[in-house]
Amino acid sequence: MREARLRFSAMAGPLTAVALLLAGCQSSGVSGVKIDRSAGSAANIESLNAVIDANPRDAAAYNTRGIAYGRAGRLEKALSDFDTALKLSPDSYQSYANRALVYRRMGDLNRAIADYSAALRIKPDYATALVGRGNAYRQQKRDTLALADFDAAIRVDSGNARAFHNRGLIYQAQGRHTQAIEDFATAIGLDPNAAEPYIARGVSYLAVNDPKAAFSDLSDAVNRDKRSAMAWANRGVALEALGKPNDARRSYNRALGIDPSNEIARTGIGRLNTGTPLGAAAR
Repeated sequence: MREARLRFSAMAGPLTAVALLLAGCQSSGVSGVKIDRSAGSAANIESLNAVIDANPRDAAAYNTRGIAYGRAGRLEKALSDFDTALKLSPDSYQSYANRALVYRRMGDLNRAIADYSAALRIKPDYATALVGRGNAYRQQKRDTLALADFDAAIRVDSGNARAFHNRGLIYQAQGRHTQAIEDFATAIGLDPNAAEPYIARGVSYLAVNDPKAAFSDLSDAVNRDKRSAMAWANRGVALEALGKPNDARRSYNRALGIDPSNEIARTGIGRLNTGTPLGAAAR
């Protein structure tokens, strides 16, 4: 799963064990920005090159081109531009946060944390850096530090959907599903078009043995992102729990059509094929 969308900055019943497996998938994977090849198109880059050629000491221009490279998945070029932006403007907290995001995407969490911390030394109330650093800590399983950053981001910006969503993922991983559901609900209220909080809340509803609520959320998720294998797979679990194996199979197959390696869907199909009751393996 993805975390609630990474962004660059311009300047205990039968369902419990299954749901906990889903929670692990939900909370660990959010690690990428959707690649937007058009952002790195020749025409777009050429126009940004022209700006830099005309203003070679303009840190903001390098930051902007770095964002374009980052969104297009050209991470080494993005790093180079953010490095240059910071040489020209060492107090650019946006460039630090943007470079940190590139490091996160490259899996270099320690450098990401260092850059987010640098941004926060310049601007302590920068919610983007607080959420970004919190997610880097979360990926390192340093939940206490992650929670502190998400709490701080919410104090700074109570309308930050990503902070609520990602704090909810920490609560979910800790089995604190009531608190997780509350945070996911807040995230949904703030950003109702995002699929991820619906998926996350659906997982927590499964963990508290409420498959009807889970099915509703996971259906909302696939309506928002029909290419989310995790949403389809979790929806299959909810349908199994509701006693609808044929519908569950269809959801699992949709998940496998998107991601053939999806373990939740593969395991679900295996249960349906053998007639194994949901949760039987955990008992």
